[in-house]
Amino acid sequence: MMQEARDFKQESDTLAAVLADAGDDVFATVTQFKGWTIEDVIGHLHVWNAAALMTLQDPDAFKQFLRDMMGAFKTGKGHIDVQYEWLDQHAGGIRGKALFDAYCDYYPELATAYGEADPETRVAWAGPDMTTRSKIIARQMETWSHGQEIFDILGQERQDGDRIRNIAHLGVTTYGWTFRNRRQEPPAPKPFIQLTAPSGAVWEWNDPQDDNVVRGSAVEFSQVVTQTRNIDDTALETIGDTARQWMEVAQCFAGGPETPPAKGTRRIATG
Repeated sequence: MMQEARDFKQESDTLAAVLADAGDDVFATVTQFKGWTIEDVIGHLHVWNAAALMTLQDPDAFKQFLRDMMGAFKTGKGHIDVQYEWLDQHAGGIRGKALFDAYCDYYPELATAYGEADPETRVAWAGPDMTTRSKIIARQMETWSHGQEIFDILGQERQDGDRIRNIAHLGVTTYGWTFRNRRQEPPAPKPFIQLTAPSGAVWEWNDPQDDNVVRGSAVEFSQVVTQTRNIDDTALETIGDTARQWMEVAQCFAGGPETPPAKGTRRIATG
C-alpha cells in the first residue's frame, strides 16, 4: 500500500478518535475557523473525500461534480451551502452524528483505493491534474488542517506523528506558488528550512544559509503554511526578510490568496 495513503488514513483515524463519543450538540459547536461548526468541517471533508474517490474511479462523474460545484460558486454560494446541497442530493441529507458515521465509513475506502493505485497515475482536480500520490497527500493536509479547528475548540492538543512530513514538504514546495498566487515575484534564494519532527528527527530543505532561515517545530511550521496559526503565535524562528515575509503569508493549499488568521485568534480553547 502506498505509504502516503496509510498516512492519510492515520490522520483521519486521529480526527475520528477525538469525536468518537460526540453527540449532535458537539457537532453543532462553532469553531474558530470562519464560523464553521464541527458538523460543517466533517461535511466538507466528507464531500471532498467523495470527490477524490470519484476522480480516481469515475472521472466522468468527477467532471460533472466539478461543473456543479463551480457553477454554484459562481452564483455566490459558499462551500457550506454547496456541500449541504450535495449531501441532500447524494447522501440523504445526513447531518450531525449520522454525517460523522458516514465520514468514518468512507475515508478507509478512499485510503484503500489510493493505496492500491499507481502512485504516478494522474487524476483531475479543480486545478491542474496531479498524481495519485500528490492527491492523497492533499487529502491528508486538508484533514489535518481542518482537524486543527476541531482539536482547538475541544481544548485538546493533537498528538502528531512523523507523517506530518508530507504536510511540511508541501509547505516548503509551495514557496514560489505562495508569492505568484499573490501576483508577486518569489524572492530568491528560497530560505533554508530546518524543522524538528515529532520524533525528534531533524528535517532540512533548500541550500544552507545563515541569513535566510526558518527553523523550529515541524508541527508549528505546518500550522503556519496551512494557515491554522499566525506565525506570531508560534515559536518558529525566522532569520532574514525573505523568511519572515513568506511565513506571514504562506499558503500550501489551492485557491485564491487567503489571509492567515490574526494573531491570537486560533488557539487551543480553554475553559
